Amino acid sequence: MARAQPKITLSPSRDLPFDKLRLSQSNVRRTKSGETIPELAEDIARLGLLQSLNVRPMLDADGKETGLFEVPAGGRRFRALELLVTQKRLAKDALIPCIVQPVGRTILAEDDSYAENARREALHPLDQFRAMQAMADKGEDIETIAANSFVTPAVVRQRLKLASVSPTLHEVYAEDGVSLDQLMAFTVSNDHGRQEQVFEMLRSSYNTSPAFIRQKLTENSVRAVDKRVRFVTVDAYVAAGGSVIRDLFERDDGGWLTDPALLDRLVDEKLAAEAERIGGEGWKWVEAAIEIPWHAGRDMRRIVGEEVPISDAEQERLTMLEADAEDLSDEWSDADEVPDEIHAKLEAIDAEIGAISERPQIFDPAELPIAGVFVSIEHDGSLRVERGFVRPEDEPEAEGEDGPGADADAAANGAEHTAPGVDGAAGQDGDAASGDEEEDAGLKPMSDRLVSDLTAWRTLALQDAVARCPSTAFAAVLHAFVVSCFFGYSREGCVQVHVNGVAFSNAPAGLRDCPPGRAIAERHEAWRARMPKTDRDAWDWLLTLDDDEQASLFAHCASLGVNAQAEIVPKYDNGRISSHTVARRIVHSHVLARAVGLDLIAAGWRPTADGYFKSVPKPRLLADVTEARGEQFAGMIDHLKKADMAREAERLLEETNWLPEPLRTPDEEGATPSPAANDDGADALPPGLADDVSDAADYDGSADEIAAE
Repeated sequence: MARAQPKITLSPSRDLPFDKLRLSQSNVRRTKSGETIPELAEDIARLGLLQSLNVRPMLDADGKETGLFEVPAGGRRFRALELLVTQKRLAKDALIPCIVQPVGRTILAEDDSYAENARREALHPLDQFRAMQAMADKGEDIETIAANSFVTPAVVRQRLKLASVSPTLHEVYAEDGVSLDQLMAFTVSNDHGRQEQVFEMLRSSYNTSPAFIRQKLTENSVRAVDKRVRFVTVDAYVAAGGSVIRDLFERDDGGWLTDPALLDRLVDEKLAAEAERIGGEGWKWVEAAIEIPWHAGRDMRRIVGEEVPISDAEQERLTMLEADAEDLSDEWSDADEVPDEIHAKLEAIDAEIGAISERPQIFDPAELPIAGVFVSIEHDGSLRVERGFVRPEDEPEAEGEDGPGADADAAANGAEHTAPGVDGAAGQDGDAASGDEEEDAGLKPMSDRLVSDLTAWRTLALQDAVARCPSTAFAAVLHAFVVSCFFGYSREGCVQVHVNGVAFSNAPAGLRDCPPGRAIAERHEAWRARMPKTDRDAWDWLLTLDDDEQASLFAHCASLGVNAQAEIVPKYDNGRISSHTVARRIVHSHVLARAVGLDLIAAGWRPTADGYFKSVPKPRLLADVTEARGEQFAGMIDHLKKADMAREAERLLEETNWLPEPLRTPDEEGATPSPAANDDGADALPPGLADDVSDAADYDGSADEIAAE
């Protein structure tokens, strides 16, 4: 018959006075970790002692009990109780629940201490989330939960957000099917069905990163930093019934707006209201759109208003604001962290300074009825208002002296004869009038032929004189550039050069908001603000500029005529452009790009899904990823659908310097550096132009050869 196993006898529990307890030297916890003693003391004061101390009787030299007890297990609790006694919040003889081990116990005190510390299991994070959710469900506010848990309210909100994820994903997380970082990514959506759908997608995807999860959960949303959102404001969107999702674990720049249709309606309504308000100023037309095409006013005359002078009160306020901003900057310049309220105050000061500094303009009431305004949204969400554009068909039939029709008067300005054709009956025989034929009323005008002959000779003399004076030649060309770039309606000037401003065919969206586009527009407006109102005064104004200013203005005007676009050549020749012309243009652009050290990456271009990858077929996309990162990365995404593949390609290449072929610049020999070594090499010409470059290849040698052409 089998022998019965003896039953286990547990050590008894007793309530012992605290002043009879002593901390044992057998306690194995010597290194500080986890909660601090003061926090544990506060927890005991609020909740009581939830776990008894493990103690052993202390013996004297003869092996007899002394009435004192050592504490080998529970040392942190003992120290917390000791702190409460020191603070006089607990009586020194307060009874403490203890498990008393028997005298003569063969198991070491160190074994008791080690077992209590090493064999306990920490609470699973999921249980922490659920515990806080249970407290909140029972009426405990976030601040109280945070205080009782010795964490910040932000941490509590994060854990409550994690508790709100789909229960299905909770179970997967409990079984280590997803990581905590992945679970955090799922919190950007409150839709449990969508969360579970994305999780199922992860099962067949190589990419299970938190970033991919966030991207899939927000792909039908609009970022709060979008210029449309900044224009209408998140508050207005929410007030109209829209919802916003936030990521409590990552920087999300304000979150995502989940109703793009509502956002677009609010944008359209606000733009229409702004257009109506501006139209009330008396303009003939107002065109409003989220984005106005590049060079929308290319063929229009621009009228300029008078800037409203700053008042004494405004100047005083401006001086005070600038002093306040400087004081705040000095005060916080060396601080490791600047409070949000200081940032907000500085932003408010900057906004008010900008409002005072940007002076409104007053336009001639007589010109308002023939001119119009472009209204759009800046990249930062502010309203962009460009006033004073006159369409060619709205130009008055008879212009004043300073108007667009004044070029006829300018042709004869300063001449000692009447303009040709003024008196049609005179001088038709081509001979000069003799003294006997002179009328009492005065001399007859010279014949057209004679005037033409004389001025032809003068032209050659003037050309020769200008050639001998480089500084004046530079100013003359600059004058012609300024007239064509800033007074495009005018045909004044004797130097027959002009800047043919580039009007992009099939202009892509976002040109006005890209970094180079903004830089060009800001530079152009800065010069326009300094220009005289009419081209008649341009000469005198130009001669007031120093050499550096003239050179800077010359470079700006010349740059507006640079065209490196590989235009779409029509199938049938329309007489406007040919493949050969485009090919030669691209080759010339490479010389210019090398001369100025063109760097597309530094200029702000990146291979994005919307801007590039969605527009190329899958084989090209995979070839691009292979070239930039290697075959192993292309193999990671070759099974995805096109939209997902494009987004993943953007992510894979976001930190590289890779450029597609049309953006690359070959070296002077025409060779293309290897992308692996340089990240910017490829064929010199865009695809489709290779057959048209044979004649243009001769021009790919040097700037001197191109100039000689």
